[in-house]
Amino acid sequence: MTARPSPTTTPDGIASRHSPTSPSPATTPDRHSPGLRPGGPPPRDPAARTGAPAAPAAGGRQVPAAEPLSDEDRGRLLDGAHHDPHALLGAHPVPGGLRIRVLRPYAKGVTVVAEGLRAALRSEGGGLFAGVLPLRTVPDYELLVDYGDGGRLTVRDPYRFLPALGELDLHLFGEGRHEQLWQALGARTMEHQGVLGTRFTVWAPNARGVRVVGDFNYWDGTGFPMRSLGSSGVWELFLPGIGEGELYKFEITRPDGSKTLRADPMARRTECPPANASVVESSHHRWRDADWMARRGARPVHTSPFSVYEIHLPSWRPGLSYRQLAAQLPSYVKDLGFTHVEFMPVAEHPFGGSWGYQVTGFYAPTARMGTPDDFRFLIDALHRAGIGVLMDWVPAHFPRDDWALAEFDGRPLYEPGDPARAAHPDWGTLEFDYGRTEVRNFLVANAVYWCEEFHIDGLRVDAVASMLYLDYSRGDGGWTPNVHGGRENLDAVAFLQEMNATVYRRCPGVVTIAEESTAWDGVTRATHHVGAGGFGGLGFGLKWNMGWMHDSLGYVEKEPVHRKYHHGEMTFSMIYAYSENYVLPISHDEVVHGKRALVSKMPGDWWQQRANHRAYLGFMWAHPGKQLLFMGQEFAQGAEWAESHGPDWWLLDPSYEAEPDHRGVRDLVRDLNRRYAALPALWERDTDPAGFSWIDGDASEDNVFSFLRFAADGSPLVAVTNFSPVVRHAYRIGVPDQVRAWREVLNTDEPRYGGSGVANPASLPAEPVPWNGRERSVTAAPPPLATLWLLPG
Repeated sequence: MTARPSPTTTPDGIASRHSPTSPSPATTPDRHSPGLRPGGPPPRDPAARTGAPAAPAAGGRQVPAAEPLSDEDRGRLLDGAHHDPHALLGAHPVPGGLRIRVLRPYAKGVTVVAEGLRAALRSEGGGLFAGVLPLRTVPDYELLVDYGDGGRLTVRDPYRFLPALGELDLHLFGEGRHEQLWQALGARTMEHQGVLGTRFTVWAPNARGVRVVGDFNYWDGTGFPMRSLGSSGVWELFLPGIGEGELYKFEITRPDGSKTLRADPMARRTECPPANASVVESSHHRWRDADWMARRGARPVHTSPFSVYEIHLPSWRPGLSYRQLAAQLPSYVKDLGFTHVEFMPVAEHPFGGSWGYQVTGFYAPTARMGTPDDFRFLIDALHRAGIGVLMDWVPAHFPRDDWALAEFDGRPLYEPGDPARAAHPDWGTLEFDYGRTEVRNFLVANAVYWCEEFHIDGLRVDAVASMLYLDYSRGDGGWTPNVHGGRENLDAVAFLQEMNATVYRRCPGVVTIAEESTAWDGVTRATHHVGAGGFGGLGFGLKWNMGWMHDSLGYVEKEPVHRKYHHGEMTFSMIYAYSENYVLPISHDEVVHGKRALVSKMPGDWWQQRANHRAYLGFMWAHPGKQLLFMGQEFAQGAEWAESHGPDWWLLDPSYEAEPDHRGVRDLVRDLNRRYAALPALWERDTDPAGFSWIDGDASEDNVFSFLRFAADGSPLVAVTNFSPVVRHAYRIGVPDQVRAWREVLNTDEPRYGGSGVANPASLPAEPVPWNGRERSVTAAPPPLATLWLLPG
C-alpha cells in the first residue's frame, strides 16, 4: 500500500513542490505549464512510498530486451496522443515471459522489484524502459527509478492497474442517465486493487490523447498518459499515492495535434481565483442537520411560509470565510424571521465582478471563502438554526476562458457546433448544447449534486428565458427555427423538464425556482400536463414574478399625485396571479446599475421615502406569492449594492445620527416576517384563487388598495395600503359579514418603525353598513404612506 510523499522532501532527498529547491508558484510566470526544470530535479513521483529507506542504486540482473514499439506507437505515446497507453506500458504476457515497459522521463535507469525478483529494464530512449522477465504471471511489483544525482524512488506502476471506472458508469453516462455523475468523472480518491490513490477521469471524445499534469509532476504529463475507455469519450488513469489537496489539470491533445491545458469540468474543489487549477477533494464533514432534512418536505412549499433573504456571500460581510459566516449569518437571518436564505451563485467563477453568474467550476463552491467542507459547515449551521438554503444555479451559459469548458477538447463540446448558435448575445459567453446527451447529463447531475452533497434546499435557475427561446436577444436572420418552424428551444425545454423531474424524485423537500421573465405557459406546471401550446409543463415549483416586480416598482417610483393614473399597475398582477406559483422578488438586479436602492427609488423627502419603503414592504408581504428581499434593503440602505464592499452596515451604528431611521425599517421587516409566519392566511392559499378577494381595487383617487386573504380554514385577514401622503380619516372598508370586530395587528406607520404614529382603536366594530359590495364595514384611519393588517377580534 502506498501513500503520498512527504510535503517537504521525498525519503531519498528529491525536492517536492514545497521544498526550497522546487519551482515557486510565486516566481514562476506560468506554473501550470511543463518545462519548469531546465535540467533540474525530476518530477516528484505520485506513487513514491513515504517512509521507505533510501533505495540502493538501481541494479539487478538486466533482462532481455523487449520487442521495440513501432515508430507510430512510440511517437504517439511520447507526444501524448495515444488512445491506449496501457497497451504499451505496464506488464503484458509475451512469448518467453512477461514484458514490462515503463515511461519515466529524466530517469537514468529503472529496476523491477518484487518478492524474490530484482530485474533492471533496458533503456529504449525518450524515457522508455522495457524488458522481458521470465515470469508467467504478473507479480505485485514496484519500480525502483534511478534519477542519477537527482536521487532514487520506489514507486508503484500506474499502468499495472485495470480501469477503475466500471461499465455501468460508462453505460449510464452514454445514455445520459448517470444521476450521480460526480462519482464517476473527475478526480476521486479511492482504494483500487488494494492500493490507495486517485482515479482521474474526463470526458473528451474529440481528443487524440489526454495526460494528467499537476504539482506532483511539475506540470509535465509526459509520464502520465490516460487511456480512452472505448466509444464513451471518457479517459481514465489511476495514480497510486495521489491524495487530497493535490493540484491538477488535464493536458489535452486536440484533433489538430496542438495542446491545451484544462481544468477539470467535474472538479469538486478549485484553487482560489485568479489561480484556476483543480484540486483533489474528499469530504469529511459530518452533517448534524438530520432533523431539518427529515422534516423539510413534510409540507409543500406552496402551502408553507416562504420568506427569502437574498445574499451575495462574498460581500455580505466582506472578508469572512464560510466558517466565520456560519457564526454570524444564521443568527442574523433567524432574528429577522426569514425562513430561507438565497445565495447568489457560489459555484466557482474566475471574475468576481460577474457576481458568480459566469461559472467555470460547476461542481466546486468558490474557494474565495474556504473549502467545500467549510461551505457544508455553513449550510449545516443554517439548517440547525431552522433556515432553509436556496442557491442560484446557472445552466444557461458559461464563459469562454481557454482553460475551462470552451472548445474543451479542441472542438465545440459543451457548446453547440454552430458558432452563431453557441454565442450568447447578451453576455459574451457560450450557451450549452442541451441536445447533447452527455452535456444534459452533466447539468442534470450538477443540480442533483448540490442538493445531495451540500443539502441545498432549493435551486433558483438563472436566465431561463434565454434558454427557452432560440431568438432570445437575436434579430432577424440571427437564429434558426426549430424542426416545427418555431422559436422554442426544444432541447432546452426537454432539459429543464428532465432536471426538475430528477431533482424532485431524488431530493424530497427541495424546490426549484425559475427566473423566467416571459409569459411562457406552464413554467410551474407538471411536466406531464400538456398546455395549450402543446408543451408539457417545465416542472418548476415556483417562478419569480418579474411582471409584479416591474409594475409595482414603476408605481411606487412615481409621485403620489401621479399614482392614480397608474393604479392598474398595482392591480394587474391579480389577473394572472394564479397562472403560476409565484415568488415576489426584490432582488439584487433591482438595486444596481443605476436603478437605485429600494428606498432611493421612492419619491419625496427622507421621511416620505422611508414611509413609502415600509408601506411597499407591507403590501408585498400581504400580496399572494412568496417574498424575496435582497440584503441591505431590510434596513433601507440608500446606496446601490456593490460587490466590492457589500451592505452599508455602518447605517446601523448607534453613533450614527440617522441610525434609528434604518433600525426602524429593519424592525418592521422582523415584525413582517414574524406575523407572516404566524398567519396562515398570508401563505396557506398562495396558489388558490379562493385565498384572495379584493375589497376595493379601484380606489385610484385615494391611492388605496384593500383586499382580503383567507387561510385554508377560512380565517380572514384584511390588508389596506394607503400610497398617498395624507391620513384617510374615517375611511370605510367593507368586511366579511361573519366577523363583528377587527383589530390592528400591523401598522407600518408606528413610531418605532420611524412612522408618524397614526393609529386605530384597539377594536374596530363591523357596522351593518353595506360597503364595497359587502353587508358590513368598518371605519379606519389608514395612515399616510402606510400599510395596515387587520384580524378578527
